[in-house]
Amino acid sequence: MTYRFVADDVVEQSRQVLEVIKLEGVAIIPLDVAYAIVGNSRKSIETIFKCKNRSFEKPSGMFSNYELLNEIQIIDSWKHDIIKAVIFDNDLPMSTVAPFKRDHPMFKNVDGWVLKNSTKIGTLDMLLNAGDFHKEMTKQSMELAMPVLGSSANTSLTGSKYNLDDVDPPVVEAADILIDGGTSKYQNEKGRSSTIIDFDTFETVRIGVCYDEIRKIFSKFGVDLREDKDRFN
Repeated sequence: MTYRFVADDVVEQSRQVLEVIKLEGVAIIPLDVAYAIVGNSRKSIETIFKCKNRSFEKPSGMFSNYELLNEIQIIDSWKHDIIKAVIFDNDLPMSTVAPFKRDHPMFKNVDGWVLKNSTKIGTLDMLLNAGDFHKEMTKQSMELAMPVLGSSANTSLTGSKYNLDDVDPPVVEAADILIDGGTSKYQNEKGRSSTIIDFDTFETVRIGVCYDEIRKIFSKFGVDLREDKDRFN
């Protein structure tokens, strides 16, 4: 049975979602960038990839905030000023890709297969500042030492979904709990989700929402973002 709720209590519903994930379930939740489908176990991640028709060559992303990023990702200190300018000074969402500390306590109980399929070339994709639900779930996941992993709630390569009712039936049917948060803040006609930047090379892994604004912020630090192949969509 799939449970569906209207998002009206972020703290309690984040707890409910994390309880489902803890029991190897799958959740679809509202983010500012698009609806996301998330899990944590091998069973849930395999379910997510199957329902999305997603290649296992494309890793999952991890919910994060600046505190967690600072503990896990290995990024030069001066580059942190760019991240803070994007997510704090300008209040924009962004995903960062960088080498990471595999021995961090957050990964202690993560299945080896899950960690392998949530990383690529020794890097991890961490989503930042993607709305109230994202922030609360990240906070609670840190308290549980249980990473939230997943991707956009869509059939792979068909564009992100900004309303729960627009999510493809096979994806909805794969979930154990659904949270309806209305229309995503950054709904757009191009089907974009978060912008993903590789902080080792400054390549644009994926052009997403707020990309023009993000690119201007980087340029103030003397960085001209370069476009790369879409490794994480």
